[in-house]
Amino acid sequence: MDEAVRLALAKWPNVPACTGWLRLSRRGEWRVPEGPIRHAGITAFIGRNYLATADGRWYVQNGPQQVFVDLDYTPVVVRLATPDTLHTHTDQAVNRLDGAWLDEEGNLLLHSEHGIALLDDRDLASFIERLEGDPTDADCPLNLHWGGLALPVAPIARQDVAARFGFVPQPKLP
Repeated sequence: MDEAVRLALAKWPNVPACTGWLRLSRRGEWRVPEGPIRHAGITAFIGRNYLATADGRWYVQNGPQQVFVDLDYTPVVVRLATPDTLHTHTDQAVNRLDGAWLDEEGNLLLHSEHGIALLDDRDLASFIERLEGDPTDADCPLNLHWGGLALPVAPIARQDVAARFGFVPQPKLP
């Protein structure tokens, strides 16, 4: 969290939180009702101050105010930074993958040190080349080859993702 944000919280500790204004798209874009936020400085600020409550509601600490984020899918979106490296939508390097799931719509979910993440759909073609096996054949399970590992790719229903990984897609105020 930025130092200026910490100072604002100390100065104005009781600013009400808001919901329904900021959302994270399936491609890792920050969006407001007027459209995507494209200003690099603002997106960097949001990324540095993007946090989660203990109950899985994700928010941006915008000065003294918590701005809860509606999630189009997961709280983190990953994309290829180079052919062999992933970064989160907040530009954090992904150092390890320890789980992979494929939903019924063909979305690839990856678990890393940053939690559960949706792979940006623009990178799916690159990941298809790294898959081996047949998801319809129990004798030939699907594996993702990444970083010298063969990660099993398990099926998951999209409707189960938030509960399974402990986040709230459309947070409400307590």
